[in-house]
Amino acid sequence: MSAAHPLPVLLVAGLHADARRRAVDRLLRDVPGSVVVHHDLSAAASGTVRRTVRDLSGPRAYDEIPLVDGCACCALREDLLPELRRLAEEGTPRLAVVELWDSVEPRTVAELVAAHGAGVLRLANVMTAVDPALVLPTLGNGDDLAEAGLAAAATDRRTVGDTFARQLEYPAVHVLADPGAADPDDLALLTQLHPTALRVPLDSAEPARLAFAGFDVEAAAVAQHPACARLPQDADEAGVATLVWRGRRPFHPERLYAALEELCCAAVRSRGRFWLADRPDTLLSWDAAGGALCVEDTGPWLASLPDAAWDLVPPARRAAAALDWHPEHGDRGQHLVFTSPGLDGDELSTVLASCLLTDEELAGGTEAWKRLPSAFDALLDPVS
Repeated sequence: MSAAHPLPVLLVAGLHADARRRAVDRLLRDVPGSVVVHHDLSAAASGTVRRTVRDLSGPRAYDEIPLVDGCACCALREDLLPELRRLAEEGTPRLAVVELWDSVEPRTVAELVAAHGAGVLRLANVMTAVDPALVLPTLGNGDDLAEAGLAAAATDRRTVGDTFARQLEYPAVHVLADPGAADPDDLALLTQLHPTALRVPLDSAEPARLAFAGFDVEAAAVAQHPACARLPQDADEAGVATLVWRGRRPFHPERLYAALEELCCAAVRSRGRFWLADRPDTLLSWDAAGGALCVEDTGPWLASLPDAAWDLVPPARRAAAALDWHPEHGDRGQHLVFTSPGLDGDELSTVLASCLLTDEELAGGTEAWKRLPSAFDALLDPVS
């Protein structure tokens, strides 16, 4: 393949392995000249990753790849691009389908292909194969990947639920196994988690039609960034609801910390951005699934930056801040979204509002806020 005709690369992800394999097999049948590259990470504990290349007629190549720094995902990244370039130079495949192993998240691989394809490869699309009946139990699974035998490295601390959430929320397409037999609440949950994704039946011509549609990794990255994420809107369908909760005042760190367990268990999935009174310049991300919460420092709020630094901020971030600017707090604010069957939005709103600074606390000003107990140090500064 040349720069004029780069090899299209389609990523197919998903923890629902049976649905994923069925989707990939369907693509092989429906896209003549396609090949599948799959790195099996299940033998990583023995020090190797198994790579298989196959087409409609069966396996074409099988190799064992040594781990890189004890990390199966690192071995995948080191081996995948050379293998895709080899297929491109071969000149015969019409489409390279990369079937990602169970717990591999598509974003890292998509950005790798887009950044280093060097005109030889083109990221054609990103899909996640889903069994609708398994969405709720998978998303609600708070087990560590290591406990489930799905860790990609000894240091992998992800959970089943949060890994699946990112597999669902990043791609442009959900390929659904047997959607006609799915319960309405399962489909409603899937729709509310990622409203803009295209949902197509696995046993149809749609996955093949969308395989070459293209994928914008920069736009996808913006959509995932806590400062400007395209989060779901309020919804209520088939017993599944999404609550969008906003606030301008900062959270009192101790009161919010005391409420974390209740907030995380109230919804199968929650995410967004927030600010704490004792850290008024820090934009914090909220990412929870299956009862497990990850809070991260994602840098400064734009309102805390000097004017000269704004030129270094991506336009999408500046635009998002401008749309939600407050005369006193700037872009600082609470924007949290909770999605779950049986969600009690009124109770959630009451709990969240109780964690905000009171009128008296707010009047104390930022210097007084910074002296409040730093209850989140264990989550945000684990080394200190």
